[in-house]
Amino acid sequence: MKFVLLTILVFVVSTEDYSRKDAKAQRKAAKVASWSPAGFASLRLCGSNNLPQSDALAVEVFQVFDLPLSIHEASLTKNERGYLLQLSLSNSSDLKILGLRYSLVSIDARNEVQIRVNRTEGFSAPAYGMKTLTFKTPIKLKQKDGERFLLMIEQVISRESIWEVVKAKDAIEAYARGDFSVVPTVLRVPNQVDSPPIGRGPIYFRKN
Repeated sequence: MKFVLLTILVFVVSTEDYSRKDAKAQRKAAKVASWSPAGFASLRLCGSNNLPQSDALAVEVFQVFDLPLSIHEASLTKNERGYLLQLSLSNSSDLKILGLRYSLVSIDARNEVQIRVNRTEGFSAPAYGMKTLTFKTPIKLKQKDGERFLLMIEQVISRESIWEVVKAKDAIEAYARGDFSVVPTVLRVPNQVDSPPIGRGPIYFRKN
């Protein structure tokens, strides 16, 4: 009986000692793995699964419906020289569009409006076509906390006509402050600069 109890006691002690050694070995292996190159590789792999933060700034659009161009999306994409304005727009006229003039304003947390850019850009948009543009002239700005940006087209140019928003500055500032009662008026005039010259008819000489 004593021999049996002694055997059981030795077996239990041996098992506990083996378990402690095994646990110690596992902790040591885990520690080595965490400091090994493979361990760092797995950490880098997890980090790469995160989506990169975009440097693009969202831009709201004040749509002027009487203009032949409609902006569907606008954003400011950062590069080494500043921000580039990107537009996705459509031409609802039967004329080829040659350019536009736009205003970009910022509205801060106190609802103060500041005109940041007023600029004319040239491009080519076919009649009844859609176009995605990235203007190459950089815009220098830095977004403050609570600040947002608003864009409005002030002028659209085709070879035959020019569409001009009357009192565009008043309209965009009112819209930026939440006053939607100011509806912009658009004036369309002939383009005297880019229109092709009207060809003269034949000249007849009367015989005497």
